[in-house]
Amino acid sequence: MKLGVVGLPNVGKSTLFNAITNAGAQAANYPFCTIEPNTGVVAVPDGRLNDLAALYHPKKVTPATVEFVDIAGLVKGASHGEGLGNKFLSHIRECDAIVHVVRCFDDENIIHVDGSVDPARDMETINLELIFADMETVKKRGDKAEKLVKTGDKKYAEEAALAKWLYEHLESGKPARTFPFTDAEKDVVRDYFLLTSKPVIYAANIAEDQLGEDLDQIPYVKAVREAARAEEAQVLVISAQIEEEIAQMEEDEKQEFLTELGIEKSGLDLMITACYDLLGLISFLTAGEDECRAWTITRGTKAPQAAGKIHTDFERGFIRAEIVPFETLKQLGSMAACKEKGLVRSEGKDYVMQDGDVTLFRFNV
Repeated sequence: MKLGVVGLPNVGKSTLFNAITNAGAQAANYPFCTIEPNTGVVAVPDGRLNDLAALYHPKKVTPATVEFVDIAGLVKGASHGEGLGNKFLSHIRECDAIVHVVRCFDDENIIHVDGSVDPARDMETINLELIFADMETVKKRGDKAEKLVKTGDKKYAEEAALAKWLYEHLESGKPARTFPFTDAEKDVVRDYFLLTSKPVIYAANIAEDQLGEDLDQIPYVKAVREAARAEEAQVLVISAQIEEEIAQMEEDEKQEFLTELGIEKSGLDLMITACYDLLGLISFLTAGEDECRAWTITRGTKAPQAAGKIHTDFERGFIRAEIVPFETLKQLGSMAACKEKGLVRSEGKDYVMQDGDVTLFRFNV
């Protein structure tokens, strides 16, 4: 899973990225500090792995992960190549979802590319550039389908009509993700790789001294929520500066600091979890003395395909999955105790995996 971190220059993207990955991406007070995208892999917070480790004392604990890509600041005209725009847009195209960082604080020492802070305007600037790029893509595909209508294959006429409706939708300033596609139409446009079809989370970046305030009463945050509501997008309020500080701390120091701030989880933990959910992902678990591990699958995945995430042979020679829900295992303390009480289920090829299934796959190749 790859998440692109986007926004205007100097909104806190690279500071946030540093906090996410601790990768030390350069953060400086001028536009286009980030030119090539920085990438970093980060663990999906999952307390269940700690509990499994306490039960099994494994040699290794491996969490599920997500990859973040820090994409350089977009500006007005990016869809036509302004500010290295074409390059940046191609990096977004490769991502599964977008984290759109919006500046929600005033600081005369940090330059704003448009001269002032206005979250709704800044969000619109980025979104319109992505829409303009998609309009160009849809027009090209529509023109191509139109030329092929004369072959007599009705799929080209249907695609040409779909492209026309979608173009009009984009032209009205709406992203592709709000277009009412049928399942068949989704299949048609999937290989268009539209930028605005990607799910998005808006990260409202506030100043560190605003954390103690009622976040919903901060005018800039209210503006972000209102703009996001129009496209049914999620909003998370964070302080990138604070998150970067937290990322440098040891785990016990981090928890103490969060308690002092009066919050249970860091903004980054919340963001990673929200992005995981946004893409419809869940984790099943495997546990043993060698390794306790969380495996990422799409919600609705069946047992053989989940087995294939571990090794293709597991899917090819799948016999059954022996499954116990995590909470049951935690409560009884061992797989042996679960078996003794008849709580380990044997599931076949049609079983749909559930989040937190502790699983042992049986296979024969």
